[in-house]
Amino acid sequence: MATLGGWEWVIILVIVILVFGVGRISKIGSELGRGIRSFREGLREGQDNNEDKKGPEDNVSTH
Repeated sequence: MATLGGWEWVIILVIVILVFGVGRISKIGSELGRGIRSFREGLREGQDNNEDKKGPEDNVSTH
């Protein structure tokens, strides 16, 4: 399977800018960043909730 080189990426970027415009691309980037941040916070909250539900007997080592 062929991989994309430097010039191919430049051509794709130019086409995307022509289709969407610079303003829309920056807006998409910021929305994507907010979505990723929200997803990570949700994962972190889920882990915190699971740790809170564990009782003291779950944390005891059985060597």
